[in-house]
Amino acid sequence: MFATIAGRYDLLNHLLSGHVDKRWRRLVAERLYKDLGSGSLQILDVACGTGDLSLALFETGDARVFGADFCRPMLEVAARKVATCRPAIPLIEGDALHLPFIDGSFDAVTIAVGLRNLSNVREGLSELFRVLKPGGRVAVLEFSKPVVPAFSLLFKIYFTKVLPFLGGLISGSKSAYQYLPDSVARFPDQKELAALMRTGGFEDVEYQNLTGGIAALHSGKRPN
Repeated sequence: MFATIAGRYDLLNHLLSGHVDKRWRRLVAERLYKDLGSGSLQILDVACGTGDLSLALFETGDARVFGADFCRPMLEVAARKVATCRPAIPLIEGDALHLPFIDGSFDAVTIAVGLRNLSNVREGLSELFRVLKPGGRVAVLEFSKPVVPAFSLLFKIYFTKVLPFLGGLISGSKSAYQYLPDSVARFPDQKELAALMRTGGFEDVEYQNLTGGIAALHSGKRPN
């Protein structure tokens, strides 16, 4: 599904979100570097897709950034976008449920609007935990449940009716953009995801609602 929309994925992300997705990713990067502090750091961006968050991480701090995704056409788009980055951003084709890295490889791991696409959210969180160093940080950006009642109703109409129609019209894949609201509806809300992260071993788990709860940034730490 993602392979069929890779060529127009960025255009539609920015257009259908009113470019707010760019602000969300910058916030992820800024918050993560604030939590990490300074030093020689390595960050893995899981389900990196076309590389927007990987680039935000690269541009915001001085960590060595790696991207991983299992959809080659998405990685091909990402490769063009990060081609001038120095040091390079390695892009690895790999499954988020079976990451090709040894235990404790990274100081931080991120995943942006990708966790709900995994066949098993708990196993996905377990993999993020596994590849983190003790004391390492995780940042999960994901669509969530709006918390303002009136806004929630308007957003629901846009998200379930307007967005699938426009996304399907522009991308040529109506099913891909119908999948988006369907997958969000099945995904745990803010408190439920925080509970899953704690159950998975993360500590200092907290979340920040973004744009009225359309999305939420969850953060946590692998214990020392």
